[in-house]
Amino acid sequence: MIKFKKIGLISLIGMLFLTGCSNKSQNIEGSLEEIMTKLYEGISEEELPMALTNIEITNENVENYLGTNDIEFESALASESMVGSIAHSVILIRAKENQDIEALKAKIEANINPNKWICVTAENVIVKNKGNLILVVMSNELASPIEQNFDKLS
Repeated sequence: MIKFKKIGLISLIGMLFLTGCSNKSQNIEGSLEEIMTKLYEGISEEELPMALTNIEITNENVENYLGTNDIEFESALASESMVGSIAHSVILIRAKENQDIEALKAKIEANINPNKWICVTAENVIVKNKGNLILVVMSNELASPIEQNFDKLS
């Protein structure tokens, strides 16, 4: 009887461990535009930067957003103000299948420039992922609510 209890306990611990790990690597479904909209939920219009626009990131413009053109990805979308004196950039990157996410995040962290607006600097820089979706935030007050909304995604 004791053997069965030990096996049951070990099985339970194993299931909890695997469940915790699978949630961390779960891919987020939906288009990048839909996900970007969710990142701004709960933020009032007055708090948003002026002229906020979504821009598709391509191989031709990736260096403007991530500081290098040596980044491979399946798709990417940036949300930035069209006013150059506002330090705000939110980027979603969908990594390619079987891509090393940690290496990709490290490359992004090494190259992004929170001072890219020249006259203003983003106080907060966040690079994190859920599965194959990477979030990059360079912003001031909005960094925390955007990160919290990203953490809620499933």
